[in-house]
Amino acid sequence: MEPDEVFAELSGRDSNGFPAIDSDVLHTDAGTPYLQHAGVVMLAKPDVSTAGMRPFLEGFAGELNFPQYLDDPTDLPPAAKLSKIAGQTCYASFGPKRTYNSDAARYFANQRSGGHGSVLEHATFSFLCYGISRSNTHEIVRHRAGTAYSQLSQRFVSGKVLRFVERPEYRNHPSLHKRFEERIDRAAREYGEVADELLTLQDEGDALLSADAKTDRRKRVQQTARSVLPNEAETILVMSANVRAWRHVIEMRTDEHAECEIRDLFFRIFLCLRMAEPILFDDYRVEAFGDGTYGARTDWRKV
Repeated sequence: MEPDEVFAELSGRDSNGFPAIDSDVLHTDAGTPYLQHAGVVMLAKPDVSTAGMRPFLEGFAGELNFPQYLDDPTDLPPAAKLSKIAGQTCYASFGPKRTYNSDAARYFANQRSGGHGSVLEHATFSFLCYGISRSNTHEIVRHRAGTAYSQLSQRFVSGKVLRFVERPEYRNHPSLHKRFEERIDRAAREYGEVADELLTLQDEGDALLSADAKTDRRKRVQQTARSVLPNEAETILVMSANVRAWRHVIEMRTDEHAECEIRDLFFRIFLCLRMAEPILFDDYRVEAFGDGTYGARTDWRKV
């Protein structure tokens, strides 16, 4: 299948050029909320203007006709535009003999085939990721180069926002699904009971739980009560990365041998990136795996 077809299959949407794939919130009979898929929302992408380059381009010899660079009739998505400017800066390739935007796909294909990915580091995208478990994010945050993370803190968030994530292996097996729902009902109930008991001890002056400020009092209770929560507890993450880093993580984490929950997340991120920047991700093809999940494969790994 083509990426745009899978994006539509997963009910992907576009909000003024910012793609997203949502995840429904389900509930057990007892009312405990949980999700079965990752939700991804593109929050930020490059904003590029070439107008300010004119004095720079006009500063070179007139016969070079560098200012013509600004009159290219073909517009590009912002990340492709920024990366192409960066690449052509390396060779002062601003004159009429340069590669025009209409040939940008060939331009980037040549870079990929030569293993030159440094120009992709200038363009950064940020995503809100939810419907993912804490076991998932323990793997994600191991990616460091070119990435940034901000993650939900269980110390500062009350049990009112507590949700869980069901692993793919449980969804279509009634007994395992039932066990999952019973388990998260029990975890949510125990979290509430432990928090209530800790609050009582705090009011009674327990030394480990006491604090002067209201925020600190709440934090001491929540940081203790969270010990009963399983890896299935949902966390929320904002992740930012440059295009080169996104490509690396997508290649690693949507591989057939990658963990299925993390593959679900990064394949959805890939689809959103592909919708926003088709030229920079047009070398990837969608692969359907036997377990019903998808991956993204390219011939130009580790660009």
